[in-house]
Amino acid sequence: MKIIMKKNCILIVLLITANIIVGLSVLGVDLSHGKVPLLSTTTDYNYNLANNDGQWQTVRMRVTAYCGCPKCCGHFSDGITANNHKIEHGDVFAAADKKYAFMTELIVPGYNNSQPIKVMDRGGAIKGEKLDLFFHTHEQALAWGVQYLDVKIRKNTN
Repeated sequence: MKIIMKKNCILIVLLITANIIVGLSVLGVDLSHGKVPLLSTTTDYNYNLANNDGQWQTVRMRVTAYCGCPKCCGHFSDGITANNHKIEHGDVFAAADKKYAFMTELIVPGYNNSQPIKVMDRGGAIKGEKLDLFFHTHEQALAWGVQYLDVKIRKNTN
């Protein structure tokens, strides 16, 4: 029994390690030198955070996706977000819990080329440390799936 448990533990560790490596490579992290780089708390994701007022905080979040269709939005599928923004082609934004004010800036790895987006919508199931990213098609939203990511949240100092 102990031998089987050791083999299972080793297998689990190998699977977790493989998933981390695949995840890092999907994010464009260069692993060719055999070391995993540490993420900085001030500059990350190809964005110069030093030139902006306010501070960035990293929060681990459950990040899902949606589009403007009736399957995703129900009777709210009118093309208008919760902050009265009329959705246009090319828009990128997130739905977040009301503890994040509208227009709060976020950096979500892998979305919008990891450039800042804004909170412009709400959702009934979006509570706590959850985000729902807007995509223009249902297929794109489904392809995003569910991801657990370290999201940068800009805290204004004003």
